Amino acid sequence: MNFRHRLIAPSLAALLLLAALSAARAAELELPPVPGQRVFVAGHSFHIFVAAPLAEFARDAGITDHRTAGTQMIGGSRTLQHWNLPDDKNKAKAALRAGEVDVLTLSPHLLIPDEGIDNFTKLGLEKNPKLRVLVQGSWLPWDGSANPKTFTTEQHNQTSLAQLRAGQSEWDRKISAQIRALNQAIGRDAVFVVPAGTAVLALREHIATGTAPGLTRQTDLFRDPIGHATPPLQAIVCYCNYAAIYRRSPVGLPVPSFLKNLPQAAALTPLLQKLAWDALTAHPLSGVSGTVK
Repeated sequence: MNFRHRLIAPSLAALLLLAALSAARAAELELPPVPGQRVFVAGHSFHIFVAAPLAEFARDAGITDHRTAGTQMIGGSRTLQHWNLPDDKNKAKAALRAGEVDVLTLSPHLLIPDEGIDNFTKLGLEKNPKLRVLVQGSWLPWDGSANPKTFTTEQHNQTSLAQLRAGQSEWDRKISAQIRALNQAIGRDAVFVVPAGTAVLALREHIATGTAPGLTRQTDLFRDPIGHATPPLQAIVCYCNYAAIYRRSPVGLPVPSFLKNLPQAAALTPLLQKLAWDALTAHPLSGVSGTVK
């Protein structure tokens, strides 16, 4: 072995060792997938639709013991409004008090912090210390417009993606700050972020660059000015929640039943799955990547 080879060999060995240690550290940090969960879905119209697809995705993934523990919907709601429902109408509180929930999903509105998140978490942990609470960060209603009363559906096609990115980032920052503080008060990580809005923004960027199969305009995602979801948008949000609940990638799951009537479904579905998984694994509070909180 000449001098040059003697220099390269140790360097290569060091690099290989570093790579092995990095892989081992990543494996150590990685949180394992979880078995079938009893899931209660509580939120507004940007979230409530996830309940049935979650059950379908679990079946498709071979998770046989997934169960919908219940649903509770209030249009345009903060989580605090769900908390303040009278007990005789509050299905979420009843299910938590009965200890029948493994995962509670919530969807706050723009006003953060939302005391309802803290209240539901503390109630649920009293009855099930292993409860996980997933807080969906949704996409901006009316694209974050300062004039929602005059915002039209067509204007979704004209919104600056840079403006959307800034607004989405600020909303996520506020949600994340509340979740960090709540977990610190609890003493462990029981509450996690589902960055659905981030995944939706990534999909919108693909539409803008012509790389989302079958989706050519931003309005292909929205039914109205506020931004209620069409099936492709519903799908990516459902994949985000599935990935957060089960800590499994949705990539490779079959085309969901509610997309099968779309001619582009077979080509579009893998992109929706990948963008959802990318958003979850990139977020430090998702509970999926295992990165430092």
